[in-house]
Amino acid sequence: MAKTVLVVDDDPTQRRLIQGVLEREGFLVAAAEGGEQALDRLISGGPADVVLLDLVMPGLPGVTTLKEMRTRGFNQPVIVLTASGGIDTVVQAMQAGAQDFLVKPAAPERIAVSIRNALKMGELTAEVDRLKKRVTGQTTFDDLIGTSPAMDLVKRMGERAARSSIPILVTGESGVGKELIARALHGCSERAGKPFVAVNCGALPENLVESILFGHEKGSFTGATDRHLGKFQEAHGGTLFLDEIGELPLDMQVKLLRALQEGEVDAVGGKRPTKVDVRVISATNRDLARAVSSGGFREDLFYRLNVFPIEAPSLRERTQDIPALVEHFVRRFNVEEGKGVVGATSETVQLLMAHDWPGNVRQLENAVYRAIVLADGPYLQPHDFPSISGLKPPVAEPSAAPPTAASGLAPPPSAQAFIADMPKEAPVRILDDRGHLRTLEEIEKDLIQLAIGIYSGHMSEVARRLGIGRSTLYRKVREQGIDGLGEEAEAGVESEAEAA
Repeated sequence: MAKTVLVVDDDPTQRRLIQGVLEREGFLVAAAEGGEQALDRLISGGPADVVLLDLVMPGLPGVTTLKEMRTRGFNQPVIVLTASGGIDTVVQAMQAGAQDFLVKPAAPERIAVSIRNALKMGELTAEVDRLKKRVTGQTTFDDLIGTSPAMDLVKRMGERAARSSIPILVTGESGVGKELIARALHGCSERAGKPFVAVNCGALPENLVESILFGHEKGSFTGATDRHLGKFQEAHGGTLFLDEIGELPLDMQVKLLRALQEGEVDAVGGKRPTKVDVRVISATNRDLARAVSSGGFREDLFYRLNVFPIEAPSLRERTQDIPALVEHFVRRFNVEEGKGVVGATSETVQLLMAHDWPGNVRQLENAVYRAIVLADGPYLQPHDFPSISGLKPPVAEPSAAPPTAASGLAPPPSAQAFIADMPKEAPVRILDDRGHLRTLEEIEKDLIQLAIGIYSGHMSEVARRLGIGRSTLYRKVREQGIDGLGEEAEAGVESEAEAA
C-alpha cells in the first residue's frame, strides 16, 4: 500500500508543488492549511505515515504543532520545512522531535530522499520497539494487528481477562497467532516485565516431558549430570504458556493438574515439592471437549484450564485485516533483509484478500517474506506471489542500443563501447556541487570532451553531431585547453592555429 504524506503548509502554492512531487514518487498526499487542522486530522484517525511540516505558519506554529503531536502520542516521522535555515531553528526543530530539516525551496529529489529515509528510520524504530517489548514481556493488545470485529472481540476479552489471574485457554487453528495473544495477556497483566516462558507440548520428547516441565535433581536418572530447573520454576513470578496442551501425555496431565491446584512442582528425584508462583495460559488447535469424550484428555484438567476460553479467529474470518498485516510484515522484513519495498499494489492486496489461507497468519507471513526477497520494484506485484497468483515474474527484454538524434541509427561500435564504460551519473553536469548552475563555458567544454571520446577523435563527426563547423570546433578546443585528443584532432587544431 502506498504511504501517505501529510503536508502542513499555509501556502497553497507550496502545497500544490510538493503534492505534485510526491505523487510522481508514488506517495498519497493529504494536505492541511495549518497546525490546528493537522492535529485534528491526526486525532480523527486520518492516515499519515510521514508529516512535512512548515515551521512558520499563522495560528499554531510548526514547532508548537510538533510538540503537541509528540505530547498526544503521534510518533510519525516529521520533516520540517522553512524559508530560514539558521542553526537556532534547526536545533529547536530537532529538539522537538523532527527527523530531518529542509530549507525552502527544496529540490524534488531532496524531498523524496528525505521522506524515504524517514520511512526507513520509522521502520527500524518500530522493529526495535517490537523486539524490545517481546524480550521484556511488555507486548500488549495494542500490538496485535487488525481492527476487524473478530479481532476487536479478542482484544476486549483479553484485556478483561489479563487483569485477573483466571486460567485462560486460547483456541484456534494452527498459525492464527495464539502465542502472540498469550504474550499480550501477559503484557497487560500485573506480571508484565516478569518471565514469559513458552513451551510447545507437542514438541517435547515423551521420556523428558516431566524433567522439562518440573525439573530434575542431579543423578536422578542416567545422563542427569546437573540439577535442572523446569519450565515452571523458570517462569516463577511470571507466565507459563503451554502451547498445544492437547498433545500432553495422560500421565503428565495428572502431574500438571496437581501443579495447577497446589501451586507446587515435584522435580524428578527431588525430596520435597517446590512452591511456584506461575500463571498458566494454555492453547490448542484441537477440540479438547471431543478429546475428553474419546478419553484422550483428562476431564478434570480440561475444566481446570478452560475457565476463560478465548477463540483466535482464522484469517478467513478477518480478511479485512490482511492489508494491515501485509504492511506490518513488509516493514518488518524490510528491516531484516535490508530491502526498500514501499508496500503492495491494490491489485496485489485484492489477490491476497481473496485467498483462502489455510495456514492463516503464519502462511501469509511466509508468503510476504518470500515476496520481499523476490521483489525488484518498490511495490509487491501479483507475480511476487506465484503460488497464489499462478503468475511468473516477467522476463526482462534486452535493451536496444540508443538511437542517435540525427539518423535514428545506433552509434558506431567505438561509441557503444565508450557509452558502456560511462559512469551511471550524468557525464555532463549542469549544476555544481552546491546546486548552482555551472557556467556555459564549463558545460560546453565537458560536452566537447564527451563528444570527442564517443566518436574516437573523428572531428568531422564530432562537429556534425554538435551542429557546428570544424573550424569553430578546433577554435573552441584550442581556447578551452582541451587535451587528450586523437591524432586527427591534434593535427586539426595545429593547422587551425597556423591558419589563424
